[in-house]
Amino acid sequence: MAPLVMASAVACGGGSDQASEGTTLRVIVNITPNLTEKYWNDLFANYEKAHPGVQVKLELTGTISADAKLRQDLAAGDPPDVSLQIVPTADTASLFTDLSDQPWLAKTPLADQYTIDGKHYVVGVGEQIQSLVFYSKAAFEKAGLDASQIQTMDQFTAAMGDLKDAGYKPLQSAGQWVTGSQFSMMADAGVLTADPEWTAKRNKGEGSFAKSGYLPYLQHYKNWIDKGYLEKSALGLTYADGQTAFLNGKSAMYIMGSFFVPAADAAKKSDDLGVFTMPTDGAHPSGQFGNMSNPYVVVNKSHHKAEAIKFVKWATTDPEAIKSQLASDGNLREGFTYPMSSLGTSVQQILDKAPSVLVQSGDSKPIAGFSDELNKQIQSLYTGSSPADAADGLDKWWNSQS
Repeated sequence: MAPLVMASAVACGGGSDQASEGTTLRVIVNITPNLTEKYWNDLFANYEKAHPGVQVKLELTGTISADAKLRQDLAAGDPPDVSLQIVPTADTASLFTDLSDQPWLAKTPLADQYTIDGKHYVVGVGEQIQSLVFYSKAAFEKAGLDASQIQTMDQFTAAMGDLKDAGYKPLQSAGQWVTGSQFSMMADAGVLTADPEWTAKRNKGEGSFAKSGYLPYLQHYKNWIDKGYLEKSALGLTYADGQTAFLNGKSAMYIMGSFFVPAADAAKKSDDLGVFTMPTDGAHPSGQFGNMSNPYVVVNKSHHKAEAIKFVKWATTDPEAIKSQLASDGNLREGFTYPMSSLGTSVQQILDKAPSVLVQSGDSKPIAGFSDELNKQIQSLYTGSSPADAADGLDKWWNSQS
């Protein structure tokens, strides 16, 4: 893998670690429909009230990722203190502060799953699950479908046919990053339940997409396109467009993560929607493809490292801060509850019944850039590529990065 551009920035961070008085903490945040600039300012104002003299300043990513924003700032010699939405890898761990000596971290979600060489560089607020199919109750009633009986991929495909016959667009997708992400939410549930070490093995050069359980899922997906269950015009939609189309009843089903629930709640559509765990070609229920939600890292070059660690501790251990962040994006954490809609409660029940949460981190984290390449290959299925072409393309790309 190519080295990071700002190699000069990876040395251990110095800085003053000055006292709280007069400290400004710069925090990189991503803005989403659920996590607005106002939301973050209101949340962090609570920290400021409890820590007089400390100001939390948002660093907005704009159209780039949090990782890209951090790289820009480090290259400019202007390091922020904290970032959300960055998960360190073995190649980037030196950019972040090792938090292994912080005893409170052990009780945070998925802490052990995200270690690198036994060290903790990232700490999260909760967890998301993403192997979910949301559906319109009205569409299922009209098509005569029972969601509890859809457990295999063949049953899932048959249900799409029934929904199309009933006059509905069976499955909602979109362009941007949505296409590849939905495929991951679908295929990873089956493949990684059968072999949780699949990605770690692929990182070692063992196995391939073309000769694994991923190929049948590519074949299912292509079949849906060919039958018109997925519309080719969906590639022209943004993430927000696709979500709105589903919420407005223009489609019957929508593969998306638990973070969809607050959008349904805000649209006052939660009671009209149901959810079931992703069907697979194998075990049912499968593990839930998931990840740490609201991951925080302390930047190693921070000039206020001690205060930054205190801030991250608050954000990930303060009960009110936790509940606020969980509720804002439909996330979950053992031992914490908050008022949920009927749809949110149904998602919680799916997590409770799931045999595992499948996390791609550490040795099982795909090579950097894989999500973009997967998105490209899945979108190629809409424009004439075959499942075998897509699997071969993924293998060739992965091998080229080694």
